[in-house]
Amino acid sequence: MSNFAKRAIAVVALAQSLGACVALTGSASDPLTQPATLVQPTQTGIILDKLPAPVQPLDVAVYTFPDLTGQNKPNDNFAEFSRATTQGGAAILTDVLVKAGGGRWFNVVERNELASLLQERQIIQNTRTAIEGTKAKGLPPLRFAGIALQGGIIGYDSNETTGGVGANYLGIGGNVSYRQDIVTVALRAVSVQTGRVLASVTTTKTIYSVLVNGTVFRFAAVDQLLQAEAGFTKNSPTTLAVREGIQLAVYSLIFEGVRNNLWKFRDVEAGASFLRALDERRKAVDFTIAPAADAPAAVVPVEGIVAKG
Repeated sequence: MSNFAKRAIAVVALAQSLGACVALTGSASDPLTQPATLVQPTQTGIILDKLPAPVQPLDVAVYTFPDLTGQNKPNDNFAEFSRATTQGGAAILTDVLVKAGGGRWFNVVERNELASLLQERQIIQNTRTAIEGTKAKGLPPLRFAGIALQGGIIGYDSNETTGGVGANYLGIGGNVSYRQDIVTVALRAVSVQTGRVLASVTTTKTIYSVLVNGTVFRFAAVDQLLQAEAGFTKNSPTTLAVREGIQLAVYSLIFEGVRNNLWKFRDVEAGASFLRALDERRKAVDFTIAPAADAPAAVVPVEGIVAKG
């Protein structure tokens, strides 16, 4: 077997290995083999779920949580018309609130799809009246909220940091390049009775994208050229980054209210431990939620998120 044939076989083997790597990362050529999964828990979400219970759950309403960035997906080759961040911010915020503190912190009332809710209630009432006549019982009144949670995705800075490194020797080399984008989320609690802003926080989350590429370029003979390339790209999910930013915003908003004596933990000491951990890490440039000396074991590190009161 000639040297060129051996090299060609090596190139085929390299391509097959790359295909296997792609399959292991979950973007396989056969997507039907990949089952649907629940959204993976974030470190911030785990901490938020472990928060001590309040004295009394808060009745809150979320009408909208829009994308206020106006940013399209970054693309160096052609114009993108898809949005850079999710348009379902209200759904994510509602899900985060329902799970906060193991579901003990907030009573979330439906307002995002209020029209459809009222229409369904009207159908029920009309059906009861048609069957039972004037003696039909009315539906119980809708639950109202004392606090409206407002805000949105207020920033998406693409290519905030870019860089890379590469080397090539005798036709064999590789390079690694990366990019950092930053998404910013704002959240505030507003009193429904007075319109006063009770607490407000802003959080940022860094989104990483990495490209790894390797190349081989060699003359097998005077008229025979061998060239092979392999590589992959890994992007952090933007929607997951928005979710983690919202989770930290809810986490910080709870403690802003505790500081202002708007609401309290049922277990004051446990809440104070979480609060001390938050204050200590806010002093650092790279914000990390980690336990204070006497914090509960449920507090675990969270990296790459910055909170601003």
